[in-house]
Amino acid sequence: MGKPAVPVTPATRQLSAAKVSYVPCLYRYEEHGGTRVAARELGVPEHQVIKTLVLEDDERRPLIVLMHGDLEVSTRQLARAIGQKGVTTCRPDVAAHHTGYQVGGTSPFGTRKPVPVYMERSIADLPVVYINGGHRGFLLAMAPSELVRLLHPTLIDAGIPAGPGR
Repeated sequence: MGKPAVPVTPATRQLSAAKVSYVPCLYRYEEHGGTRVAARELGVPEHQVIKTLVLEDDERRPLIVLMHGDLEVSTRQLARAIGQKGVTTCRPDVAAHHTGYQVGGTSPFGTRKPVPVYMERSIADLPVVYINGGHRGFLLAMAPSELVRLLHPTLIDAGIPAGPGR
């Protein structure tokens, strides 16, 4: 049996057009496994596996938050940082409508509509990040400077330790 084919997605198309250097990383996706499974399958620190979360502000406008896999987003700190009373996680169908991606395969690149991106500040300090390539079980290894160059994220400090049983 041959190697599985690397998916071609709106994310990989955008990265190729922008001449971004990345390494495709395929792994066996597990429903509700999240970044813990991705890190285990790829043999990398979960802190370097970056979650792409789709949230909504007070006026139901979408926003993307990039967060370390081993941290959670403090919605209170995030709301304060973006000048809103509150933010909430989007329902999976709403997130898919905004991004064009299925939950578990959401990439910040190549989204269906332009969505503002917020990135945990310390992600920029990592040597390499693993971020979703637009398909379940498919991460892209790249320099965090490429996230900044392409996405122009607003840097935030909203990461908190993940709770038990996350």
